[in-house]
Amino acid sequence: MTEAELYTVYKGVFLPSHLHPAESLKYYEDFTFRSDDILIVTYPKSGTTWMQEIVPLIVSERDFTPVMTVPNWDRAPWLEEHRAITLNLEQRPSPRIFATHYHCQMMNESYFKVKPRVLYVMRNPKDVFTSSFPYYEMASFLVNPGTQDEFMEKFLDGKVMFGSWFDHVKGWLNAEEHILYVFYEEMIADLKGSLEKIAQYLGKSLSPDLIEKIADHCVFKNMKQNKMSNYSLVPEEFMNQTKSEFMRKGIAGDWKNHFTEAQEQRFNSVYKDKTKDVKFKFVWD
Repeated sequence: MTEAELYTVYKGVFLPSHLHPAESLKYYEDFTFRSDDILIVTYPKSGTTWMQEIVPLIVSERDFTPVMTVPNWDRAPWLEEHRAITLNLEQRPSPRIFATHYHCQMMNESYFKVKPRVLYVMRNPKDVFTSSFPYYEMASFLVNPGTQDEFMEKFLDGKVMFGSWFDHVKGWLNAEEHILYVFYEEMIADLKGSLEKIAQYLGKSLSPDLIEKIADHCVFKNMKQNKMSNYSLVPEEFMNQTKSEFMRKGIAGDWKNHFTEAQEQRFNSVYKDKTKDVKFKFVWD
């Protein structure tokens, strides 16, 4: 099926219509934030699932029950996704934890007025692309990616769900609100250090023992076994994990195993042009 058949164009970007019907977009538009809300913001395939596991554990401090019994899309729901309407989020006690793939300029009036806490996770776009390609092949609500060359052109041009990686990152880097920027690569290199940084930002003082326990639970191989987090509960008609697992490798630099020399040169050329005005230092550069 084509983009026109599967996607809605909302505020200039493609959104999968199945996951984001009009009533869901309206719900987010009217949503009222609280100042102590915690918002996990990511471009797709940049570490969302990981943060949906980590943040509830840091906030609860000791209670591992929710991450073992509640699916991640309910414990830290996407505000733009159709399930958000059904979860009585207005009644949830503070601090509430949400996720979103929205660009900064797509956020609603309440967000800019209230300024909740934001954890913005970034990942090397080459790895984002590499992780996205099999995801588009296995998810029925996304347009088939075609060849890797074809999908790369769409990705670089922002003709994919949630639009351009470059626009997404630059928009959030230019946000005036106080935001904690987290790198996927840093989480892989030093998960405990990243947990401490996140906990400090969220005003939590966790013991070294608890940091160790959370880190052990949240290493990729252990998280991948958690049915509440690995998307194995999603029916095969929506995500065919016989084609590709939702949680594949959880590593940095996997793009090197997939890019041809020509693809690397093409990606580098566009990347250099689109990030030439960015002063922020990315860990992968």
